[in-house]
Amino acid sequence: MSTKSLVKKNRKKLDVSDAIIRGFGYIFVSIYAIACVFPFLLIIGTSFSEEAIVRKSGFTFFPRGFTTYAYDLVIKGGTLGGSYVVTVVMTVCGTAIGLFIISMTGYALQRRDFPFRNAISFYIYFTSLFSAGLAPYYLMMTQTYHLKDNYLAVFLPLLMSPWLIILMKNFVKSIPHEITESGKIDGAGDMRIFTSLVIPLLKPALATIGLFLALSYWNEWYNCSLFLSSRVQYKTLQYNLYDVVNKIASLKNSVAATYVTFDDLPQETLKMATAVLSTGPIIFLYPFVQKYFIGGITIGAVKG
Repeated sequence: MSTKSLVKKNRKKLDVSDAIIRGFGYIFVSIYAIACVFPFLLIIGTSFSEEAIVRKSGFTFFPRGFTTYAYDLVIKGGTLGGSYVVTVVMTVCGTAIGLFIISMTGYALQRRDFPFRNAISFYIYFTSLFSAGLAPYYLMMTQTYHLKDNYLAVFLPLLMSPWLIILMKNFVKSIPHEITESGKIDGAGDMRIFTSLVIPLLKPALATIGLFLALSYWNEWYNCSLFLSSRVQYKTLQYNLYDVVNKIASLKNSVAATYVTFDDLPQETLKMATAVLSTGPIIFLYPFVQKYFIGGITIGAVKG
């Protein structure tokens, strides 16, 4: 057998094995994707169903007794429009500002000529392991910074986190130091090097961390419950929807609501409607950042 035919035979075997592995991979990924989609379809189908049918037959993928009563109750029961505006503004501004600060911090901590970078890195890491607790945190925000009933009390704590800084630092670490040196040789300053040379190479990192920041702001309700009282008209979206569900549950259990029949106020369908309203818009963010999760950061950046 000639060498050429042997190579073709081995290549054919490799192609068959590769096709089998890929086939199993596609099957596994497809099953996993379907398993992830089914719960969301279940939520949508149940949210448009009648409460009495849901309590009797359980959750369903397809609406039974189609109705939008749960959505009408959520929309009319709170300041949903203002909450959407507050959440969208916080998400957009917080993600943009947070990305800029976190990327600068991660870049500075990786500069070899940055003094005390190891000590600062340890300080940032230390804060991720230990915290003073809720009471000192609340007193600091309300008594020291005077941010009670101020949107900054919700906005600032999520602006950056130790874990995201460490993640960005590890991303920046993969950028060759020669790129920074080439910018210095050409006479560029630190900010010019950062904006013109470093940031274009950080697209996967910016997309990943930006998604984490956006999700944090979009799902924020805890700080809102701590620092924004009833005097603030518009709360964050998640807190507003959480408040609507609690009000309906309290109304069902209160003595004053005994004249209301159990069928008049939905509970399970209301939970599903709030889940759709709160998670639906943020889902559209994933297709725009997914392509940056795969691929190298510095492919083709250094030549020669």
